[in-house]
Amino acid sequence: MKKRILPVICLAASLMALRCTARPEEELTISRDLVPGNTKPIWVSISGITGEALQVLQFDLYVQGFGFTNADGAQYLISGQNNGHFQGRVTDRFNKSTLVSKAYSGASTRRQVHAFVDEFTQALRRKPIAQTKIAFKGGANANSEIYLADFDGYNSQSVTKDNTIVAAPCFVPGRLALYYTSYKLNHADIFYHDLSTGSRRAFARYGGSNMSPAVSPDGSKVAMILSKDGWTDLYVCNSDGSGLLRLTKSPQDESSPCWSPDGKWICFAAKQKEHRSLCKVPASGGSIQVISTSGFPSPSEPDWSPDGKWIAFTVQTGDFQICVVPAGGGEVTPLVEGEDPSWAPNSRTLAYGRRAGGQYVLGLLDVPTKQHKDVRIAGSNSQSQPSWAR
Repeated sequence: MKKRILPVICLAASLMALRCTARPEEELTISRDLVPGNTKPIWVSISGITGEALQVLQFDLYVQGFGFTNADGAQYLISGQNNGHFQGRVTDRFNKSTLVSKAYSGASTRRQVHAFVDEFTQALRRKPIAQTKIAFKGGANANSEIYLADFDGYNSQSVTKDNTIVAAPCFVPGRLALYYTSYKLNHADIFYHDLSTGSRRAFARYGGSNMSPAVSPDGSKVAMILSKDGWTDLYVCNSDGSGLLRLTKSPQDESSPCWSPDGKWICFAAKQKEHRSLCKVPASGGSIQVISTSGFPSPSEPDWSPDGKWIAFTVQTGDFQICVVPAGGGEVTPLVEGEDPSWAPNSRTLAYGRRAGGQYVLGLLDVPTKQHKDVRIAGSNSQSQPSWAR
């Protein structure tokens, strides 16, 4: 494989995620309880910013729950100019405070605006995401590759050039590295890929299939689905491949593991009597617990939010839909048509794939407001299975 040296990924700083609501004529109220699909946008007005800078600014804010109105109806007033260098200022219309006032240079207009948006959201005590990356599967069937792009789909580049079946890229938290499944060696194997050097190695090559790698929050463990013992079960091992532990033993198949933020639990989709359910099991082994998704049968593809409060998943009720449920189970909120959800570091934005015209496109969804946008990515005619760098 041709080695590629990729640019450093900008990972978001760690701050508390808040749910924010606003009405055009009232001051912003802040709650610590995110309400999926039932939250008003935060109203902002924008003046003096034009062209590409305005498009980037509106996209970045919209997929994080902001809406746009005039100065008389906005909570925050954004002003600035862009003439090769970007200057931006944010003031609170109600208390007259200045949240951000800064000039940006030394990068493309797009990156300058991303940096400005990150400073704005940090001022609101949220985790910034505008300079983060996503990995995804590009292409289909035997002609697919793993790709990397900015969170809005720009600056995409192929991580692999194997022209084979690939699946399920997964970032290693805090490192420039991915795990993914590939048929490069004519078998479903899990690879570890160092993005800073382009080097990679086969991580799991047991008999049968090796699929769906998921890295623990501290990077020390890897959960995966293996069929090495005849059944398709959930396993976990150390990041060096040692200490392999089987967590399930069922003639039905398990799929799509993900980790709780504290690293104590692994959530997965279990199949029992031809119907799927969400389950969790201690990462060190133990009894399996069902996570209730009443009214939404056969959930699959779970992803646990970084703040620990929610699990996003896919359900098929005619079309595929993205839903969320409290991490302990309970009332399910359907959000948008799509599948394969992946949480952003802010625990409110999801990347997902959806079918469009016989292919897949990626989308971004703000869970509280249900605002969503498609991500258009050059260089690949189909994009699916996103993984957000945290």
